[in-house]
Amino acid sequence: MSATSAVSTPQRGFFGHPRGLSTLFFTELWERFSYYGMKAILAYYLYRSTAEGALGLDKSFALSLVAIYGASVYMSGVAGGWLADRVLGGRRAVFHGGVLIMLGHVALALPIGVTGVYTGLVLIVLGTGLLKPNISTVVGGLYERTDPRRDAGFTIFYMGINLGGFLAPLVCGFLGENYDWHLGFGAAAVGMALGLAVYRLGRRGLGDSAAVPPFPLPAEERGRVLGRIAAVVVGAVVVVAALVLLGVLGAEGVINLISLLSVLLPIGYFTTMIRSPRTTPEERSRVIAYVPLFVAAAMFWLLFEQSATVIAAFADTRVDNSLFGVVFPPSFIQSVNPVLIIAVAPLFALLWVRLGNRQPRTPRKFGYALLLVGLSFLLLMVVSQGDPSVRVSFLWLVLMYLVMTCGELLLSPVGLSVTTKLAPRAFASQTMGLWFLATAAGSGVGAIVVRFYSDENAVAYFGVLGAVAIGLGVALVASTRAIHRLMRGVD
Repeated sequence: MSATSAVSTPQRGFFGHPRGLSTLFFTELWERFSYYGMKAILAYYLYRSTAEGALGLDKSFALSLVAIYGASVYMSGVAGGWLADRVLGGRRAVFHGGVLIMLGHVALALPIGVTGVYTGLVLIVLGTGLLKPNISTVVGGLYERTDPRRDAGFTIFYMGINLGGFLAPLVCGFLGENYDWHLGFGAAAVGMALGLAVYRLGRRGLGDSAAVPPFPLPAEERGRVLGRIAAVVVGAVVVVAALVLLGVLGAEGVINLISLLSVLLPIGYFTTMIRSPRTTPEERSRVIAYVPLFVAAAMFWLLFEQSATVIAAFADTRVDNSLFGVVFPPSFIQSVNPVLIIAVAPLFALLWVRLGNRQPRTPRKFGYALLLVGLSFLLLMVVSQGDPSVRVSFLWLVLMYLVMTCGELLLSPVGLSVTTKLAPRAFASQTMGLWFLATAAGSGVGAIVVRFYSDENAVAYFGVLGAVAIGLGVALVASTRAIHRLMRGVD
């Protein structure tokens, strides 16, 4: 992102940060409200019985479907980043993505069964691909690359994400589990509509941050290039649909295919960026340094994103969901992580500002994040021991989320910030899409891994994943100096 966009933006007005940060804060708050509100009840709606108004699908398949949906959401960020860089610009991409997301939640809110689920999920995948990577790029454009407020600004922005994530399960979960699933999905649609309204009303405070594509397609080539892309996409959809209809490729086969793509896509993208003539030697070194950070992030999200799958199922069958005699829906458990983020994020933001240049290097932060998320799964391993029919206190999940949340704050907002700094100029929005491919890869692999979970083998399941994360974290901490040298002055 160029310095011009940062200079043109009003630089004060929101807790000492650029005024446009408030617009993006509240836009992302409502977008995440819609996303996490829907996701809080999606697995339950898929696998609970038809007597409860749900679809009654196989539980293992339902958890795998939710995981692969998460992978698809973040895989679409690469296409959204490319469209922003070459056609739309980040600002327009955010708005159009929000419209598609809202329509997706409307489809889920309609009582049309599996048809509404698949239609809604496809629309949300497409919309999030446009919105999610590009709104972070717009945030980065509010600051100069060397602005010391940058990491703190991304942490504040991340608080907006988690405020929406905190409110969403309480509202959508309450409506969905206690009244009607479709009311819960409808509340998510209303949330996205509010986000769109905030974005349109506050766009003046954004200056020219991501207002135009940095490398637009020449007018004479636009129709030809977009036409070819559309033909490839339509052809791929037709082939997959035909294989499904002919019985050659079942639902699990589609999930396996998307899982494979979630791993192959970032590999191909890293190769393209490193070999591109538009990437300078200094930028190429930074991209290479980004590879181990990406792998660490993918492992982190493999565990973290199980909040809506395995951990949600654990809360449904193994956790005592009551407080002082008041029973609450299992979906409420998913508000624990966001409320902890809201409580702890200001402390991390203050810590980074106070430490200044003395704070840990980014690779070390990522390594510590893996150690913590691994420890959180080891806690689940401990509480899973014993009779599976005996429910444990939900306070164990609160402790688990506290450990996991500290790891998240070491990785996620820092990852957003370092991505905007390591990105080659020719691939600005696309590199942000690549950052979200780490979540896609983690969720894609997770769609396979979650099939091995059951109440009976929970100890082994949580123990193995926790140990792998801790081992990778130790290796990353040990490699910090070597990685930092490749980052060429970026911290």
